[in-house]
Amino acid sequence: MPPAYFKLLRNMPIFGGLNDKTLSLILNQSSPRVVESGDFFFHEGDGADSLFVLESGIVIIERRWKQTMVELCRLKAGDCIGEMALIDLLPRSATARAAEDCQAIEITLRALHELYKQELEQYAIIMMNMGREVSRRLRRTDDRLLALEQKHRRS
Repeated sequence: MPPAYFKLLRNMPIFGGLNDKTLSLILNQSSPRVVESGDFFFHEGDGADSLFVLESGIVIIERRWKQTMVELCRLKAGDCIGEMALIDLLPRSATARAAEDCQAIEITLRALHELYKQELEQYAIIMMNMGREVSRRLRRTDDRLLALEQKHRRS
């Protein structure tokens, strides 16, 4: 993997506290992924076997509601996509669609399992970091729901 990938991971909260050996192990088992504008990283309901670190581009996270796709958020370079399904091991809860051409690093569940076998403490750190990222996103969602509820009550 190019040194730029190592630097990208090093600067992301989800990989905070991981040592160089761990980052190398993860990157050596990862692969670059290009997703063109309008194409999908994954769909709601798909099985989950990887997460994506967005190197460039914009990704729209959306869910189906009453036969319509509803945009939940947009993610940019430096964000992770799909980590929630690797925590709870359930199908994808949303669809990830490229709003523009994207480059990403795909990190597989297999790579994380290998980390689990080789460096249990480092594995615990990355899982804790993923939990924190999901929690941050949940807090933002709570804030949006509260704002919508307040707006609805005023109308």
